[in-house]
Amino acid sequence: MLPRVLSVFLLPLYTSVFEQASGYGQYVNIYSWIAIFNVFLAYGMETAFFRFYHSNEKKKHVVSTALISLFASSLIFLVFALLFKGYLVEWTRIKGEFIKFTVYILVLDALAIIPFALLRANEKPLKYAWIKTFSVAINLSLNLFFLLLLPDLANGTNTFFESIYQENFEIQYIFISNIIASAVTLLMVSPAYFKTTYVFDLGLWNRMLGYALPVLVAGIAFTVNEVVDKILLTQMVSDTEAGKYGACYKLALFMTLFGTAFRLGVEPFFFSQANKENPQNTYAQITNYFIIIGSLILLFVVVYIDVLGKVLIRNDAYYEAFQIVPIILLASFCLGIYHNLSVWYKITDRTKFGAYISTVGAILTLVINLALIPVWGYMASALATLAAYGTMMLLSYYYGRKYYPIPYNMRKISFYGGISILFSVLSFYVFDSNLIVGSLLLLLFLGLIYKLEGDKLKTIFLKREN
Repeated sequence: MLPRVLSVFLLPLYTSVFEQASGYGQYVNIYSWIAIFNVFLAYGMETAFFRFYHSNEKKKHVVSTALISLFASSLIFLVFALLFKGYLVEWTRIKGEFIKFTVYILVLDALAIIPFALLRANEKPLKYAWIKTFSVAINLSLNLFFLLLLPDLANGTNTFFESIYQENFEIQYIFISNIIASAVTLLMVSPAYFKTTYVFDLGLWNRMLGYALPVLVAGIAFTVNEVVDKILLTQMVSDTEAGKYGACYKLALFMTLFGTAFRLGVEPFFFSQANKENPQNTYAQITNYFIIIGSLILLFVVVYIDVLGKVLIRNDAYYEAFQIVPIILLASFCLGIYHNLSVWYKITDRTKFGAYISTVGAILTLVINLALIPVWGYMASALATLAAYGTMMLLSYYYGRKYYPIPYNMRKISFYGGISILFSVLSFYVFDSNLIVGSLLLLLFLGLIYKLEGDKLKTIFLKREN
């Protein structure tokens, strides 16, 4: 999680540097396309690698076949992307001077996929985490240098800094920082390429591709849910609207970080409990507490959104889009609940349902955005995100009851979620983010949690202490 936390510091930096939201909108559009192309360049091979590495006696064949496959596909993409960059410019609306940077980042990141997967497969989490964190630290440091320090140094008497500094070069500097960080990262994991004895097992490769295809479909659908709204805003409205939306969308990071951290910690626990007696009760209890904490985070961020937003976004050109934050927070909360509910298809090996449900969400995202962006602008994108993740959550719950019933306490879940949403609406929309009223509502909600859950929480923590 540390790399994700470090990347949060880029938001106040970028919104300060891009005085006009249109500049940040270009950045959002480019990195949205990068997210989509990342899925295609990985084409599910990382997941297939894990599946076959642990089940195949010829582990060296799995490693070498996966490395050759991704190296070859990345090289082919590099050649064709550079040859036909004009078509990419027309298709993605990314400016021509940025296309090469985009392609280099994509290729460098794709080449590091299997080496990182190999670290995880060989149970080297500290090395994995250190490299990931170091990469983000390099990227962050270079961004700070190019965007904050270099302009001041260039205005001095140092001719070297004057020669490398260019005005209105912000996006290029962001790209340069990213490319250097990605190149250093690839260099650090490159021993995987040099220590491998290369054998390309065609039969194994075909089986890996067969396994990877549903993963690719699910990955595309999930990424569409995440980023296509920013792309459509750029193409259907303007870079400015996409920039405002993209910056304020980031304010849901508090819920996103909680959901991601919870999922990373709890998924291994779900699988470890699967063969124990009546694990469904454990799953239900965990989901109850996820919803209690998530409801509290939702209300807290909505109550203090003006304070938090102005700390993370240092430019009032973006504040107009604060109105989407409660909607995006709720959408992110629904996504977190969906990940908790999805235990049923992971435990029962019905992972195809994950692809189906994500595809439904992607279709909703596309349809609502295409239909309503011309009418409501970025508000349509926020509502589309909520509709997609809310529907995915409900579908997972519906099919979970059919294939793997879990006794969720729906009265408790509905109570906490409903009260949190009601108080959020009152604080943000009715009382116009009045801090006193919002704080009182938050204290009331905390009191309800303590009143209803206090004894259970005391029991849990006393057990841990003993």
